[in-house]
Amino acid sequence: MSGLRTTTLPTGFQAMTMAKGLRAATSRSPHKVAVTHNGVERTYGELMRRIDCVINATIGDLKLKKGDNAAIVSHNCIEYIEIVCGVPEAGVAVATVNPRLTPGELMAILEDAHAKVVFCDESLADKMRLHAPDCVQRVIVIGPDYEAWLKKGEAHVERPEVDEWDVWTIPYTSGTTGKPKGVMVSHRSRILTFLGMALEYNCYGPDDRFLGTTPMNHGAGICFPMATLFGGGTLEFMDKFDAETLLRRLKVGNFSGVFMVPTQFHQVFSLPQAVLDECRGIDIKSIISNAAPLSQVLKQKIIAYFGEGILHETYGSTEGGIVTNMRPADQLRKMQCVGTPFPNTLVKIVDDLGRECAPDVPGELFSLSPYLFNGYWNKPEATAETFKDGWVSVGDIARKDIEGFIYIMDRKKDMVISGGVNIYPREIEDVLITHPAIADVAVVGVPDDKWGERLKAVAVLKPDQTVDGDGLATFCEGKLAAYKIPKDISVVSALPRNANGKVLKTELRKI
Repeated sequence: MSGLRTTTLPTGFQAMTMAKGLRAATSRSPHKVAVTHNGVERTYGELMRRIDCVINATIGDLKLKKGDNAAIVSHNCIEYIEIVCGVPEAGVAVATVNPRLTPGELMAILEDAHAKVVFCDESLADKMRLHAPDCVQRVIVIGPDYEAWLKKGEAHVERPEVDEWDVWTIPYTSGTTGKPKGVMVSHRSRILTFLGMALEYNCYGPDDRFLGTTPMNHGAGICFPMATLFGGGTLEFMDKFDAETLLRRLKVGNFSGVFMVPTQFHQVFSLPQAVLDECRGIDIKSIISNAAPLSQVLKQKIIAYFGEGILHETYGSTEGGIVTNMRPADQLRKMQCVGTPFPNTLVKIVDDLGRECAPDVPGELFSLSPYLFNGYWNKPEATAETFKDGWVSVGDIARKDIEGFIYIMDRKKDMVISGGVNIYPREIEDVLITHPAIADVAVVGVPDDKWGERLKAVAVLKPDQTVDGDGLATFCEGKLAAYKIPKDISVVSALPRNANGKVLKTELRKI
């Protein structure tokens, strides 16, 4: 999908695309190792040569045209980078699909994306060949099949003009509140994000090494590692997260930065104390957390173990890009805070009438920046609902304090109205997770004849622990207002989560 040019571009204008950015990094250090995975290394020169083959083969062999879509359904691998940098340079957007989805979920997304070609890893090859929807004309399996296809791109072909506002990738929303939607992300939005990250995180220069730990199908999972290559650094990534492996690599790998999500930190601090003690003293410049909120208790653990002046907590969305960043100096000063706006970002918090809220008054958060998405694929109504006068909201309720620091209260759709009062479950969850018996917890509203809705906690307990409603209420006294204290609790073995690890509150409400 291409934007319309309404004016003549300046003589010196040069569109920013992923492939062009990597080509510039290659010209500076062609023999430097760009990426490493499971002992396999690619220099910038080797990586760029293979990306050029992907571009040529997409046009010459697959016969895809500008405006077509492809898809990749794969676990982490170096080829993932080649595909998402090469195929879009032919004007073909790539839907990045979670390989952990069920076959039915996978095929529904491929059909929705109108994917003409699917790249997949060996573990998914049979499913793709048997169940791919009619729109899929070709399945290319990463491995010998992909390598044979790559050779067809050794001869140069004429390439279309790709604008920086053209769609780069189409990651799909996690579907916690409905069917997944394809988020059209442009080259421009993510390249400018990379430049902002270089300013903000202190780990994206040519002398830096970055460790990727998360699936590349996720928006943040590919954005944080890819910024390393744009800056000319060296990227190493894990194909599957393992907490002990992560700590041992960080201890000896001379890394400048790492991106992790809260569930990974929980796994790290669940390791035997002997392992934690052995790996203590990791030398690293930046640890970036995103995708879900960090509890204040977890922040304190991270800082105590890894050291001060390192942790960043970033808030954002696939649609809005990075919206805020909580810098290291403020982590313990501002409780449950996500910081201040990211560079080149405006944030406003408004009430239901669109008026900006006073300090500390909750409202819906909107952002305006060069990082915003192009819209939802094939869903103009959903796009119109998300944009308001150019500003984007994904339905988060927040407040801003007098110093301009932002606090995410909850998802608008998760807000509970009990007795006419708005209650934000996330605030309650932040208290309950500190209970000594609770390992994981979520709070939802359930129907109530008297109050309309009442609060219910659903908890996963630590081994050999018990808790009941009365004990929970006693624990919350003095920490939460009385009307915010759940009177009911259900104990489960695990919270229902989607393939991206987000809690499915729609399922919890059925319990």
